[in-house]
Formats: sequence, structure tokens, C-alpha cells
Amino acid sequence: MTTTTISPSSTTFHTTTSPPLPITPNHHHFPTTLHPFPYPPHHLNLNLNHHHHTTTCSYKISIQQDNQTTELEVNPDETILEKALETGMSIPHDCKLGVCMTCPAKLLAGSVDQTEGMLSDDVVERGYSLLCVSYPKSDCVVKIIPEEELLSLQLATADD
Repeated sequence: MTTTTISPSSTTFHTTTSPPLPITPNHHHFPTTLHPFPYPPHHLNLNLNHHHHTTTCSYKISIQQDNQTTELEVNPDETILEKALETGMSIPHDCKLGVCMTCPAKLLAGSVDQTEGMLSDDVVERGYSLLCVSYPKSDCVVKIIPEEELLSLQLATADD
């Protein structure tokens, strides 16, 4: 290692060469105690193996649409709309952000987490949901409803 010293009172340079520093392994200057991350939020899809059918914590979701019932296995980290579209179902949707109200459903049984959506609390309490932000918390039965049905309710409760 070479060190150059500059004297402030003159422009004289003194160069000294010191022997190389010995390299010793495992002298860390940071803590080695690792703390586990908190459990990831439900909306992060961390399932990298893409074998959804082998996942034991998926829920059975029955979707009623046009007098037909389709049953899906939906993981708690994916939305009902996401899974329905993935399986080829034709469900009206648009923004996928819980804002446009194009994918409404009536929750007939079970419960979902839709905290990311824009529905007012009293509409949610009446059992309505937006499928694009509905993460299942149990087995569910949902019925696809016309957008107008939800819009009129949402507008009526917004006036309160």
C-alpha cells in the first residue's frame, strides 16, 4: 500500500510504502444476525413454481354467471378475477384496480379481502365486491351482477 502525504506548509511530497495488509477471512463489519422478513402481504404473488393445484391453502370459489356455476381453486394471494380470466372465463372488467366498478359481484357465501378497492363500507357490508380486488379468505360463492346494480347502490350510499 502506498501513502502520499502532503505537507500543508510546503509543496513537498513524502511517499512511503507499507507492506500489504494481511487478508483474514470472516472479519465482517456488519451484524451477522439475520431476522426473518415479516410474512409477505397477500397481494404479492410469490408462488414461483406455478403449480397452483398442489397448493394446500387455496380456496374453492364458485362463480355464478348466466345461470351457470364455475368452480375455481384460488390462492389467497391472487384475485378471483385474475384466476377466472386465467381459466378462460369471460367476466366483464376494465381497470383491475378496484376503481371503475366494471367487475361487480354479490358475495353469497364466504369472505374476501378487498381493502384495495374503492367500494364504500356499507356497500361491502351488504355483500358486494369487486372481483379485481377480491382476495379469498375462505371458500366463497359469488354471483356476477350487472354493473348498474352496484353503481346505483354505491351512488346512493355516497349521498348519505
